[in-house]
Amino acid sequence: MVKTFLEIGKIVGTHGLKGEVRIEPWCDSPEFLAKFKTLYFDGGKTAVKVSARAHKRIALAKLEGVDTVEQADMLRGKILWMNRGDVKLPDGEYYIQDLLDCKVTDVDTNVEYGIITDVFKTGANDVYEITDGKKRKYLIPVITDVVKKVDVFSGEIKIKPMKGIFDDED
Repeated sequence: MVKTFLEIGKIVGTHGLKGEVRIEPWCDSPEFLAKFKTLYFDGGKTAVKVSARAHKRIALAKLEGVDTVEQADMLRGKILWMNRGDVKLPDGEYYIQDLLDCKVTDVDTNVEYGIITDVFKTGANDVYEITDGKKRKYLIPVITDVVKKVDVFSGEIKIKPMKGIFDDED
């Protein structure tokens, strides 16, 4: 199910004395998070204006209405959300949160292999972890030879598995 609001990071601490917070990004990078002018608390229910910048592996942000280190410290542990409407992803790119729980089926036979339970970033290409009904886990590379169609709106991914991924049981 495609959601309007997606988790983008977690406030992990304060920075300085004027109410800035440190955000651990749960997205591609702190630079991506720093592009947003509005983020949300409570699953998208409460909007907050934000001015952020990347700093090493985190984002430093000034939230509207948070002006002291004490106010910022009270936000520690809070999750921040983004509105998917604020970003246009390039074709062929998806939010991991949209991929999780998608059903994975064979493009030729419609055999169901399981659901996506995790996505790993490996550098060359991502890898989908698929868990079947018997809780067995399989890893498939996200390459055009294998992943043929991704439809996060219907919750289905069509693949043409490489030899040995699913038929390795002797």
